[in-house]
Amino acid sequence: MIVLVTGGATGLGEAISRKIAQQPSDIVYFTYNSSNANAEIIESDFKNAIGIKCNFKDKQDVAELCNRISGLNIDVLINNAYSGDFLKSHFHKTPVDDFASGFNDNILPTIAITQAAINLFRKKKSGKIITILTAALVNTPPVGSSVYVANKAYIEELTKVWATENARFNITSNTISPAFMLTGFTKDIDERLVEQIQSNHPLKKLLVPEEVIGSVLFLMNSTQQINGINILLNSGSNIK
Repeated sequence: MIVLVTGGATGLGEAISRKIAQQPSDIVYFTYNSSNANAEIIESDFKNAIGIKCNFKDKQDVAELCNRISGLNIDVLINNAYSGDFLKSHFHKTPVDDFASGFNDNILPTIAITQAAINLFRKKKSGKIITILTAALVNTPPVGSSVYVANKAYIEELTKVWATENARFNITSNTISPAFMLTGFTKDIDERLVEQIQSNHPLKKLLVPEEVIGSVLFLMNSTQQINGINILLNSGSNIK
């Protein structure tokens, strides 16, 4: 199996890349931007892990990646990358330009990459798209997360379209929505907020990347009958 993981050199993405690479018969391509050192370590640890430098804010970088996808002959696309901050200011204090930047830096690159993957998958009459969302789309979203949550919500609706439009080509589109995790992406969040999130969690502990990987592997290896679903990893905290 050949897999492309966007944002696959840090945080959850790194954990996914490493887990896939542990299977010698699989090949994992992973994109990275500023995490050169991490990418080199992953490549040195696994001969079947290949990093591709791609700045989602650079249209040329994204275009070059899209042009390569057909040649990579991937079987699975994992949309994981996110460019920006998890928490900013309250919605009413967030500049409108921040929403535009979030769209340009995240939505448009994801659209372009997924289009390239779908074009390949349609030719192969097989393929899987796995998109990492967030449990904040179901749970109460954290204060200051409007840009992040808006981006994830936009992508969520697109994933349903991908599932519907491509089912007859044996292509699936499924999503995973993890609860809050402590990774490099969230490391700058106030400790008091982290403690509050943990206290409100049904298990009184935070989700860790390793717990998400199981769902990724499940969707990678699942039947094409599983299409258009979302795996919510929040210990049932949305149930009232």
